[in-house]
Amino acid sequence: MLTMTPAASTVVKTLIAQNPDVEDGGLRIDAGGAEGVDFAVSITETPEPTDSVVESDGAKVFLGESAVMVLDDKVLDASVDDAGAVQFAIAQQG
Repeated sequence: MLTMTPAASTVVKTLIAQNPDVEDGGLRIDAGGAEGVDFAVSITETPEPTDSVVESDGAKVFLGESAVMVLDDKVLDASVDDAGAVQFAIAQQG
């Protein structure tokens, strides 16, 4: 199952805190494209009924069905640049 780095957990929690409409929500990731390697990322209040939920240190990530298999052995990382732009990265676990 997808895991999160401490940095990713912090960024996800910060994004949720900045969006009061999704107070108990999380980051939703879904995969698309022919190879399933294009990802759609959004902030949402609740997971879709078929989503898998990954929690780490209070941060929630909702994985769409198509993303679960693609991200099963991956780790989500995140960083924020000097301008405040968030960048997510996906790497192999281990």
